[in-house]
Amino acid sequence: MDSNFQWHIRVYYEDTDAGGIVFYANYLKFFERARTEWLRAAGISQQLLTESHGAIFVVKSTAVDYHAPAKLDDELKVSVVVRRLGRASIQFAQEVWRIGHGQEILLASGEIKVGCVGAINYRPCEIPNDVAIRIKPEK
Repeated sequence: MDSNFQWHIRVYYEDTDAGGIVFYANYLKFFERARTEWLRAAGISQQLLTESHGAIFVVKSTAVDYHAPAKLDDELKVSVVVRRLGRASIQFAQEVWRIGHGQEILLASGEIKVGCVGAINYRPCEIPNDVAIRIKPEK
């Protein structure tokens, strides 16, 4: 899998706060959506993962730094980079950039750890081999 996946999103009114800028917690939504699209690009449906393997991915931890605000109608680029693929977890580095007018400005950067757990008992389980092969980062 490409080690630097990028996904584009537009800022909508619903993403902004009373000050007209993107509410800080919405960057976590942008990160989540980009990781979901990254999985799709690898040919992995989260619904099928649950149905065929009884496993789901859950966020274990997040750390986000905010560098500049996004505003209504901004076009954003959200990146997904796998830092480490473990037996039952994935460590991601993600960034949100404002793009347009010939420049890119870093808005937020984060480290996200996702665990693979059983869909019934929510206990850690190994990432299914056929999934791990598809998401293993290129070297």
